[in-house]
Amino acid sequence: MTKPDITLDLRGIECPLNFVKTKIQLEKMQSGQNLEIFLDPGEAIESVPPSITEEGHIILDVKSIEGYFKVLIRKC
Repeated sequence: MTKPDITLDLRGIECPLNFVKTKIQLEKMQSGQNLEIFLDPGEAIESVPPSITEEGHIILDVKSIEGYFKVLIRKC
C-alpha cells in the first residue's frame, strides 16, 4: 500500500477552498510525492478529485470512511 508523504484534513472546508488548499500543498511538494486528503461527502468529493486530475496529478485511491473520504494523490 502506498503511504502518504503529507496528510491534509479538509473536512468542514467549503468548495472551492478545499481544492485551493490541496493545490497549494501540491505546489510545495516534489514530483512523485503522495498527498492524502480527507474530504466531506457531497460537493467536495464530487469536485476536488476531478479538478486535481485536470491539474495533471494522479488519484491513486479513494476510500469511503465513516462520514468522509480519504483521497490519495500522487504529484506529477
